[in-house]
Amino acid sequence: MHDVLNPGTDPSDALEATYRRVAETRMHGLPFVNPALAVEAVGFAPWEGRWLGVMVTPWFINLVQAPLDPAQWRSLGQGEKLRYRFPAGDYEFIGAIEPGVGEFQLCSLFSPVLEFEDQATARFVAEHARAALLDVANSEAHAVDSPRPGPVAQARKALDGPMSRRDVLRGRFLPDADADRR
Repeated sequence: MHDVLNPGTDPSDALEATYRRVAETRMHGLPFVNPALAVEAVGFAPWEGRWLGVMVTPWFINLVQAPLDPAQWRSLGQGEKLRYRFPAGDYEFIGAIEPGVGEFQLCSLFSPVLEFEDQATARFVAEHARAALLDVANSEAHAVDSPRPGPVAQARKALDGPMSRRDVLRGRFLPDADADRR
């Protein structure tokens, strides 16, 4: 049986502790781990009966949902998937269970995260991705086609200049994967 957070408890500390253990054990020394990044829970706050935030780790940046109100929580088994509707659109989450945390759900934003130069950039992207998820202006109905302006490393420049939340959520600062194959 896994230890489970009490319903309503902010999962940030438990998630950080869990992923720090994972970083020291399962992920230690792996080539896709970015040593410039640390484990950090970003922006966890209640949303529609669940905790919603972003986990930054040296190997991924993921949206995370955790139980807040047990009556509104949809339990998923390890690896099971469920789509949720947010103001910015529908996003698929995968069920996870970890000792010390219990059940939670993940939606991948970036994996791996080798292109991020530092923790400040990763945190910036995490904060804006969470905010963009809750902004209806980022939905497909409001999407405007625009080319991707450059590689993730240029996300650092976003700290010095404007970038819309839609660009962050949609990864428009990422390199065009198709361009790499041309």
